[in-house]
Amino acid sequence: MADYYGVLGVDRGASDDDIKKAYRKLAMTYHPDRNNGSKDAEEKFKEITEAYDVLRDAQKRAAYDRYGEAGLRSGGAGYHHVDLSEALGIFMRDFGNFSGLEDLFGRGQGAGGTRSGADVKLTVPLTLAEVATGVEKQITLKVLDPCDRCSGSGAEPGSKAQQCPTCGGQGEVRRAQRSFFGQFVTVAPCPTCHGDGKIIESQCKKCRGDGRVRAEKTIKVAIPAGVATGQYMTMRGVGNAAQRGGERGDVHVVFDVADDPRFERDGEDLYTEVLVTYPQLVLGATLDVPTVTSSVGLAIPPGTQSGQLFHLRGRGLARVNSSGTGDLHVRVQLWTPDKLSPEEEQLIERLAKVQQAVPVDRDKGFWAKMKEALGA
Repeated sequence: MADYYGVLGVDRGASDDDIKKAYRKLAMTYHPDRNNGSKDAEEKFKEITEAYDVLRDAQKRAAYDRYGEAGLRSGGAGYHHVDLSEALGIFMRDFGNFSGLEDLFGRGQGAGGTRSGADVKLTVPLTLAEVATGVEKQITLKVLDPCDRCSGSGAEPGSKAQQCPTCGGQGEVRRAQRSFFGQFVTVAPCPTCHGDGKIIESQCKKCRGDGRVRAEKTIKVAIPAGVATGQYMTMRGVGNAAQRGGERGDVHVVFDVADDPRFERDGEDLYTEVLVTYPQLVLGATLDVPTVTSSVGLAIPPGTQSGQLFHLRGRGLARVNSSGTGDLHVRVQLWTPDKLSPEEEQLIERLAKVQQAVPVDRDKGFWAKMKEALGA
């Protein structure tokens, strides 16, 4: 059994803030974006995210504290081990402030004053039908591109940027201070060039020295089947251009899946309800059950009870970043007509006279049956 507290390195009595801080620190260490696709880091990231997802939820945490993982599985909360896409979705949900992404992953200023371009966040609306099959979208976004007049340098053509005399082109200044405990050295961005390492005396007239201009670009996004709201994918190097050189930022595409009134979704599984008549329940029938993209026949046997649940294997949604497909769960419910024709009313009255009484044991409540089963 996994020790979720041990995974995060916190005590069992840890507060919600302590749990969140511990997870954030570990996530920054093992996040896939910081480990060049390392499988060991990916597995560790999934492990700590699963622990965090359980311990941050008061109901799940109580069940886990009392019964361990068995309590989570029997609690009806749809517990399962998280995959990478879910782990990334949980991380982005609680820490996905894109405006602070550079600080989070250390993608700010580099050596010599070189900065990475800012990331762009896009929210893409999807229908459940698009999620079922996967879809390619063409998306137009506004970005900053290198200025075509100065080729991104920020200097007017014919002039050049000069090395900053204050920092010598390093983009930072160091200050030594003495104290009772010894000498301390502090490092800060250069106040003259603001960390660029260069001074532009004659600014480009088009971009005004920034080296970038506003532009629109269209990108193609291949969205895999099975994604859910809050999950996201990252497209490297297609975001905003960096100021006067450096790497372009990324584009983070966040998914927003619209509700489908026909279904309730639980991960890759779908639930739907089909209304049936009394004769169909009694005699059996083949029902036309909707799937996301079409329909499928479901044979219900004679004597089916209202509320009975049937399972259609492989008729749900694809599992993201994994093989296999979820299931479609169909609950049949007795349909009671609001109005009856004279003929229908006569037949119902006749049926009421000849209908056998409900057996006594069938009329017992759930707890009465449980007591009998347990021998109470």
